[in-house]
Order: sequence, then structure tokens, then C-alpha cells
Amino acid sequence: MGYYDDHFPKREEQQKKRGNAGLSAFAGAIIGGVLVVTAIPALSQIGWLPYQVVTNSQEEAEPVFDMQEAPVTTDTVNLSVSTEITTAVEKVSDAVVGVINLQGSSLFSDVAGEGTGSGVIYKKADGKAFVVTNHHVIDGARQIEVSLVDGTRVPAELLGSDMLTDLAVLEIDAEDINTIAEFGSSETLRVGEPAIAIGNPLGLAFSSTVTQGIISATERSIPVDVTGDRQIDWHAEVLQTDAAINPGNSGGALINVHGQVIGINSMKIAQSSVEGIGFAIPTAIAVPVINDLERFGEVRRPQMGIGIRSLSEVPGYHWQDTLKLPEDVKAGVVITSIGPMSPAARAGLEEYDVIVQINGNDIEDGHDLRKYLYTETNIGDEIQVTVYRNGEKHTASVVLAEQQSF
Repeated sequence: MGYYDDHFPKREEQQKKRGNAGLSAFAGAIIGGVLVVTAIPALSQIGWLPYQVVTNSQEEAEPVFDMQEAPVTTDTVNLSVSTEITTAVEKVSDAVVGVINLQGSSLFSDVAGEGTGSGVIYKKADGKAFVVTNHHVIDGARQIEVSLVDGTRVPAELLGSDMLTDLAVLEIDAEDINTIAEFGSSETLRVGEPAIAIGNPLGLAFSSTVTQGIISATERSIPVDVTGDRQIDWHAEVLQTDAAINPGNSGGALINVHGQVIGINSMKIAQSSVEGIGFAIPTAIAVPVINDLERFGEVRRPQMGIGIRSLSEVPGYHWQDTLKLPEDVKAGVVITSIGPMSPAARAGLEEYDVIVQINGNDIEDGHDLRKYLYTETNIGDEIQVTVYRNGEKHTASVVLAEQQSF
């Protein structure tokens, strides 16, 4: 029978072998380290390493890597970028100015009552420059100033404005004016093509701000309450864009990639749930209005010389009791007043007549009447007006005259 103690001699022999092996490994590590330290400089000198090593006997420096395949440069890189967008903006941006509405009469009230918008210089003639902006930008102003791109503020004279199209024309001295915007065609625009808005959002501190987007729609009809009675007086035909248009952009330019003005920025849906919906008055509508405002101080439109209210605004019990309308008449325009010697007076129309047709076209409200007169007729045209009077239908021939005031 053996004993456990019989194994001790073999253990001692194995431990001796292990100790010898550890000493050999340690010695090998020391020798290998010495060889590496002494060999690296030599290998670096003959170019077998991708970097250079400078020894203490040489100038002290960090290892310099020879990155031949991927060279590194610390030179400053200057990029020269020119695109259709930047070229278009450079062409017209100096013609987009600030418009300041001064409603006070003293130094301090001027500051408190100052409103700002944008405008576009579109013409120079006889030492004067002409600026188009929005009617609501200059509405109620005691004085108007224009802020040029260099910050210079010059006095402006209001030549005329139009509430329906929300346009106004100003005149300023042309001495410091060097850039004039060019009008382009809005009738050839396509949905999806680039659109660039230039203006002064949030006041003159953000002057000449440029935003880019696309034409979202070429024909949008926006209801307009001109008189403030919460009744629709007109539907403005506008361009829709997702280029950012914020308060202060009103009156600024919407341009195409050629630097041509294709619209005058006018309004934006200001709701927290709506983003990227802005509107501009297309040049097809704006240019004729601008020409009239510049030449005549107003837009020359045909008129009948009557005051009107839509039948829908009249309490229902008056339809039969007062106006004597047949029960099948549900829409029309009530004549509330007739101007002396007006086209309507000469044609024999009377107060409380209810207009239901013009030239055979149904007229359901005041907007229908204005739209037909302003888009389908001219000053001097003779129209056939169908009315109900005391329950009977009548037709009158009216020769349209020039509108004197809205």
C-alpha cells in the first residue's frame, strides 16, 4: 500500500523544471526588449518603417509619420460656390428694401408707433425710384420711410394703394439707388419649381433675409374681408409657397432662379398647427395694378355706383316681408344705396332691388358681383342686370363707369 507522501519527490522535481522555464522566459523578454530598442533606429534609417525615429542624440521631436498614401494638410481651404440660387439672390437682393410705417407725430410716439415691412424697387425714372409694397404695410401711416440695404432711411411718398389686391406704390429719391428688380412671368410657373423669398422678417434687424422653397400651388383663392365686417368682400388669387414668409416679409420679393420677381409676398397663415404655407401676389395680377397706382393713384375698375349687401346678411324674415322675394330665391345682392347720377341711377335701379344675374350669370353674393365686374367687364361696357323688385323680375341696361372709391 502506498502513501500520499510518496509523491513529494516528483513534485519537487516538477517545481524545479517550472522555475527554470520561468527564468528562461524572463531572460528572453529582457533580451527581446533590448533588441527592439536597438534595432528600431537602424530599421528606421534604412526606410523599413513607415515613420522616422529621432534618438536623444538628435533634436528632440515627436515621431513623424510618413503618410504617403493619405497626406494630411493644415492649409485653410477656401471654397468658391456659385449656384443658380446665389446668383439669383445677388441679382435682386439690393432692390429689396425695408418700409417703415410711422403713425405717431412726435419723436417718442414715432418710435412707439413704428411698423415695418418690405418693399421692392422696380423702376427708376426722372430722378425718382418706385417701390411696390403691401397696402397693409403702409395703411394708417402719417409718414413713410424706406430703409435701403446700407441702412440709410429716406422719406417716401405714397402714390396710391389698393385694398383688394393689398398693393401700394411708393416714390423715393433715386440718388442712392443702383439696383432695380425685374418682373418675370407668373403665368408660366409650375408646381415644384424653386421659389426664393427675400424680405425683412421680424423687423429691420433681420433685413435682407433669404429663404428658399418651392411653388406649392399656382392658383390659390384666399377670402379677404376688406371692410372689417367679417364678411368676404373679395377672393385674392395668390401663389402658394413653402419658402418661409414671416411678419415683416410682407411686400418683399418672391423670385425665380433667374432673379426675376414672380410675386409680391403678402401674407402667411399664422397658426401653430400650420407650417410652410406662405402666399404672394403673382405678377400677372400685380403688374397691372402697379401701373394704375403709379399713373392714377388708384386702380381703375368699372362700377355701377351702388352700395350692396349679400342677401345672406339680411335676416330671413325680411326676404318675403320687406323685399317681397319669391320663396325659390335663396341668394343675391341687395342694393342698399344708389349714388346720384351713377350708372345704376341712370338705368332706373332702386334701393332694395335684389340683383340675381348680370349678363345671364348668377350673382349669389357681393363677391360674385365684384368678381364679375372687375374681371369680366371694362369701363364703358353695357351690362344687363336682372333684379327682383316687389316680387317681380326686372332687367335694366347699365353702362359701367369708372369706380371713384371702394
